[in-house]
Amino acid sequence: MADSANGKKKTTLLGVLILLLTAAIWGTAFIAQSEGMKDVGCFTFTCTRSILGVGVLLPFSMIKDSVSIKKHGRREPAVRRAAIKKTIILGLILGVILTVATNLQQFAFNYSSAGKIAFLTALYMFFVPIIGMFGGKKISAPMWVCVVMGIAGMFLLTVNPSDLTAVNLGDVLAFLGAIAFAFHITFIEKYCSESDGAKLSCIQFAVVAVLSGILMFIFEKPDMTSIINAGIPILYAGVASSGIAYTLQIVGQKRTDATVASIIMCLESVFAVVFEAIILKNIMSVREIIGCVVMLAAIIISQLAEAGVGKKEIKNETDAS
Repeated sequence: MADSANGKKKTTLLGVLILLLTAAIWGTAFIAQSEGMKDVGCFTFTCTRSILGVGVLLPFSMIKDSVSIKKHGRREPAVRRAAIKKTIILGLILGVILTVATNLQQFAFNYSSAGKIAFLTALYMFFVPIIGMFGGKKISAPMWVCVVMGIAGMFLLTVNPSDLTAVNLGDVLAFLGAIAFAFHITFIEKYCSESDGAKLSCIQFAVVAVLSGILMFIFEKPDMTSIINAGIPILYAGVASSGIAYTLQIVGQKRTDATVASIIMCLESVFAVVFEAIILKNIMSVREIIGCVVMLAAIIISQLAEAGVGKKEIKNETDAS
């Protein structure tokens, strides 16, 4: 998720609609990931999807650079080389983390549903502040309440009370994937705030494609017929989710307050459940729906609480100066 500038940003209707479309694309991408696994293996899907992501982001990054040069001119060679070196290093690290996170999530589709995986992935919203705590960040009381709510919602969503010994492997993998995504987000927040987002994303997708491609040839037997059969899901996940939705996120967040943007984008999990029911006819049980509602409430409350703490800190700093 992209960082926002300090201070409250005025939210426009256009910004809200753009981010709603972003969340809808990300939500339906879970369906594409689920359907794609019927024809190809996990590493094959991730590799081909990431290649398409690079194909979309690379021209976007080049156009962005061209516009920037026309507006501000070229930077000094030494400065440019230092920036490129930093971007490459950060992109490589992000790519390794994202390879782990994406493939854990993708493997989960062998055992669990798209709706469940979407909501479990949203748990990264709770793991991010917990990881930050080890870096010296303080966690507010409302945030801890949200963590407990998230765990309760996850229990209702993934565990059958009538058989507590039956643990779905897909749910475990999605849970571990959420932790990996939390490290990915934390790393971006700490080290990548001043780097070019489009370039970073392009490099990280390239790393994911290479690493997943190596694993694909080691553990799977990819063939063009299977890849073509999974063509539509791969195209959607690669072009729409990795490429278009990323660009829409940047455009939408420029027109939307950070808190509002976070809440809207978290709705990807709701879209995933809704579209799964419509497209795949996979209706969740009442217990699972309650679990989703609890988790969604926790996600929204966590974002509001975090924004409240941030505004309080800014106010304190202003009063002290």
